[in-house]
Amino acid sequence: MKRIIALVLAAMMLVAVFASCGGGDDKTSSTTNNSGSGSSSTNENAGKGFDANVTDADFGDETGASLKVWGPDKYIDLLTKQCDAFKKKYADKKIKIEVVVQSEDSAATQMQTDAKAGADVFGFASDQFTNLINAGILSPIKPSYAADIEATNDKASVDISKAENKNTGKEALYAYPETGNGYFLVYDKSVVSDKDAGSFEAILDDCKKAGKKFIMDVGNGYYACMFVFTGGLRLEGLDKNNKQLFNKYDEKEVAASMKAFSKLMHDYKGTFVSDAVSNIPSGFTSTSTRASKVGAGIDGSWDSADIEKALGKNFGASKLPTINIDGKDTQIYSMYGYKMIGVNANSKYPRTSQILGYYLASEECQTQRAEELGWSPTATKVIESKVVKDNPAISALVEQSKYSIPQANVGAIWDPFKSLGNELMADSTNPDTYDFVTLLKNTIKNING
Repeated sequence: MKRIIALVLAAMMLVAVFASCGGGDDKTSSTTNNSGSGSSSTNENAGKGFDANVTDADFGDETGASLKVWGPDKYIDLLTKQCDAFKKKYADKKIKIEVVVQSEDSAATQMQTDAKAGADVFGFASDQFTNLINAGILSPIKPSYAADIEATNDKASVDISKAENKNTGKEALYAYPETGNGYFLVYDKSVVSDKDAGSFEAILDDCKKAGKKFIMDVGNGYYACMFVFTGGLRLEGLDKNNKQLFNKYDEKEVAASMKAFSKLMHDYKGTFVSDAVSNIPSGFTSTSTRASKVGAGIDGSWDSADIEKALGKNFGASKLPTINIDGKDTQIYSMYGYKMIGVNANSKYPRTSQILGYYLASEECQTQRAEELGWSPTATKVIESKVVKDNPAISALVEQSKYSIPQANVGAIWDPFKSLGNELMADSTNPDTYDFVTLLKNTIKNING
């Protein structure tokens, strides 16, 4: 009998040990809040949205939290309204929020300079994700929130926001997806028809006939990467020494793509113009003293509202067109990134910061950004909503995302791709005789030193 009792007691002790090691309520402490894997199995409310997953207990003892939030200039007014709505939603918590302008492309640099003085919640571009993870700046997302985000957002935006949690050895969500970020074709429908918008050759021909310009920033690595991506080159992350890895691409196919682009640049010299995309919106504008000078261009959602204002009913937007490579119409591939919302691991108010980040990534806030800013959503319900279907720019960006390379784990590609683009367009480059294979080899060599 004593032996039986001893065995029963031992079994009970083992059950207690396992219960304390995991599988419990993820709201019991701020440490547990931030250590989950993000698996949808951790939360029965996954897929039901923000309000179903946040309770009063989630705030813990953080009444009176004072937070700093960073956002880009064009978003700052709406971001302030959203933060005010969050404070009103939880008025009893007496939350204070300071909203500060900080561009997303430099947010990571600023956070790494002094994370403790940085924002509690901040927006950043996806290519900064790895650096922020390595610097220990991002706090892993609370498991139940992560499970809901995974269930309600498109897979690519979730996958790019994950990293290994060194405390658990499991993959965890480390940022909230905020918006897709990329570029597409914009055009004046009085110059380029919707049908012709599907072909690069037709677009340039229409612009030339109308005496209009086609503009893209050839001397910018962010756009110039399309010249090699369209030929089959792909980025495959970074090795342990932060050197860029590539797929097993065919040099001749990539070189053929480079040649096709270069030939169009030269065949349509004077029509095909390399210029900063920031100059595209004003180029579509007609005034009493100046006619519009642009017929089409490659731009992004950040300028779409200004372009639509300039063109009115003639505003057109679509995925990037095809280009003819050795007799075959080939879809142009682009770089496609995401904007993310990060929570500072050094925040004095980790619970409230997590909840605010989650709120800003909610379907409600994504819908507001789509309606007021033209930002492409990552939440699947918003992607399928009328606000997206009725917005040609967002629809174009969503469609182009299917033909793109993720802007994540990116090494020193920008300057070499910039040089490649400029070389393709240079007056001294003869597309019929130029050695594009050697240019490709030198570009790859320059990327990895």
